[in-house]
Amino acid sequence: MTATTIETRRFETPDDRLDMKERGGIDIVKTTQGSTGMHAVFEPGWTWEADEKPLLGSPHTCPMHHTGYCLSGSLVVRMVESGEETSIRKGDFFEIPPGHDAYVSGNERVELILFEAVGAHS
Repeated sequence: MTATTIETRRFETPDDRLDMKERGGIDIVKTTQGSTGMHAVFEPGWTWEADEKPLLGSPHTCPMHHTGYCLSGSLVVRMVESGEETSIRKGDFFEIPPGHDAYVSGNERVELILFEAVGAHS
């Protein structure tokens, strides 16, 4: 089925939210066609292990594939199996495979926009 109208969504009125209290959160919006957008805010001191892992049922590593753009800050992402670390900084467009963890590097808030296409997990 093809959409015949343009749809807009705003992160100020998300469909869902992962609330990480004082360490940030992720606002999630979904279109009627099934695409998903996320606005993630991670404060200094945020780690995937302490702040997000418990909200996902405590998997060993993050099970999700991420495609996104970094608006601010520096996020260090580590592929757990290999130990490889990559810094994602303001202005970076990125792809992160499942099997990672991450932490905010430095004293600046990290803001990311994440995208998931229709049927990405079908």
